[in-house]
Amino acid sequence: MATPGSRLKVKRDGEVTRIAFTDRNILEEASIQQIGDEVARLIEATNNPKLLISFENVEHLSSAALGALITINNKVRHKGGQLRLSNIDAQIYEVFVITRLNKLFQIFPDNEQAIASFK
Repeated sequence: MATPGSRLKVKRDGEVTRIAFTDRNILEEASIQQIGDEVARLIEATNNPKLLISFENVEHLSSAALGALITINNKVRHKGGQLRLSNIDAQIYEVFVITRLNKLFQIFPDNEQAIASFK
């Protein structure tokens, strides 16, 4: 459920926190900062966080957003947690391949496969 002013929809699915974006385009620095702050609070709220970030309905992603994802990944790992990405548009996935971020992140075609991958 999205809280007022939030750029995220957050839902608990057992031990997994599912995150989806309210915006189709994640391009503006202020929005990316807000998203990073919201996700950081979710990470800090639990030990060994299990996060699934779904890119369903996201059409455009800036390089700053990719940087924020790397920061989120580092915070999750520091807390002993796991991060999964899912539902990435083919054009956006190409950027992950070109930047080799597809090697850093565990990316799944859909939420069900991503959730099943958590240990």
